[in-house]
Amino acid sequence: MNILKLVHTLWHAHKRPHGSCRMSSASFGNFIHIFPEHKGLHYTFQLVSMGMLCCFSVLSCVFAVASTTTLADTDYGGVPLWIDCLLGEPSVMSLRGRLDARWYRANNPQACPHQCDCPIQWPTAVYCDDRGLAGVPEPLPPSTQYLFLQSNNISSLTASFLAKITGLNWLILDHNRLKSDWLDQGILQNQTQLAYLFANHNHLSSIPNNLPSGLKQLRLAYNQISSIGSKVLKNLPNLTLLLLQGNILKTIKEGELGGLLSLNLLDLSGNSFSSVPRHLPISVQQLYLSNNSFAGIDENTFVGLLNLKYLRLSQCYLQSRKVHSQAFNLSSLVELDLSYNKFTRIPTVPITLQHLYLEANEIQEFNVTSFCREVGPLTYSRLKILRLDGNKISYRHLPSDWILCLRVIQSIYI
Repeated sequence: MNILKLVHTLWHAHKRPHGSCRMSSASFGNFIHIFPEHKGLHYTFQLVSMGMLCCFSVLSCVFAVASTTTLADTDYGGVPLWIDCLLGEPSVMSLRGRLDARWYRANNPQACPHQCDCPIQWPTAVYCDDRGLAGVPEPLPPSTQYLFLQSNNISSLTASFLAKITGLNWLILDHNRLKSDWLDQGILQNQTQLAYLFANHNHLSSIPNNLPSGLKQLRLAYNQISSIGSKVLKNLPNLTLLLLQGNILKTIKEGELGGLLSLNLLDLSGNSFSSVPRHLPISVQQLYLSNNSFAGIDENTFVGLLNLKYLRLSQCYLQSRKVHSQAFNLSSLVELDLSYNKFTRIPTVPITLQHLYLEANEIQEFNVTSFCREVGPLTYSRLKILRLDGNKISYRHLPSDWILCLRVIQSIYI
C-alpha cells in the first residue's frame, strides 16, 4: 500500500475525518451516493438524510500493514506515528498501567533510572513519560535509542544527559515546559542517528539550532515559534515531515526552507500568516495551511509546487472575489480542502482532482465548467467525493448535464 496515501487516510481518521466518517458540529442537507450498476452505464441514486448518519470519533486506531504499525492514540502533532516492528522499534509509546515496573527491574540486567521503565522486550527503549519529572533522569543507559519523556514538567535540557549516548534514534518531548533559551546550543548535534524529534506542546520560541543532518521528522506543533531563521534548517536533506502548526509564524523568508530537499509533509496551519507563504520546497506533496487569515490567493501562488497532491485551506476567510479563478487548477492535485470559507462560487479545479471539500461556504450555484472545460470521451472529471453541504444550494440546483462531466463521482454531499 502506498505509504503517503495511508498516512493521509489515517490523518483524516484521526484529526479531521472526511467522507463517511466526518465529524461535524452540524449536519447540512443531504448527500447523493452514486455507484454504477454492473456492466452498465446506468446509475443508481440513493438520497439519504445527513441527519440519519452516525459518525463515530476515532479516539484510538491501530493499523497493521505488513510489519508496520500506526499509532494514533495520542496527539504527536496530529499526524499518526509509524512503527516498524522488524526494525526492533517499540510498539507502544507508554508503558504506564500495562505491567508492574517491578517485573521489568527484576528481569532486566541493565541499569535503569528508578523514575523510568526499561522493558526487556525493547532493551534500547527507556520510558520516562508522565512521571511529573522536572528534569531528565540520569544516568541513562548508554544503549538508549528510544527515549520517551513526554507529559512531564521538563523546562530545560543540558548536554550532560546525552553525554554517553551515541545511538539515540527517537526523542519524544511532547507536553513539557521547554523554552528555547534553556536549551544548550548544539545539544543534539552529535546525535548522528537521531531521526525523530518531537517537541509538540512546549514553550519554544524558536527552532533548535544545530540539529543532526539525519533527522527525518521534526514535530514542533503548538509552541510559540515566531520565526524560522536562515540557517536553522539548512542542513536537513533527509527531513520528510515538518510540523509547525499552532505557532505564531507570520512569514517564511527565501532560503529558510531551502535545505529541505526531501520534505513531503509541511503543516503551517493555525499560524498568523496573512498571505500564503512563498519559497516552499518543491518536493512538498502535502501542504496544510488551514486556520490562517489570508487576504487572497493569486494565480501563481502554488505554481512552483509541482508535486503538490494534498492542499488544505479550511477556515482561512477566503472569498471568491479575492481568489484567482485558476489558483487551484494544478494538475498534480488529488485533494483540495476549501471548507468553512466564504466562497460564493465553485473555483476552477483540475480534471484530475479526486476529492473536493467545499462545505460550509456561501455557494449559490453549481457550475459544471468549474470541473470540466469541455466534455468528451477522455475529457471528464476524475472527482470521486464532492462536499457542498452547508451552502446555499440543494440537489435540485444540479444541472441536467452534470453527470456527463462527473461520470466517476461516488458521493456528493449537498
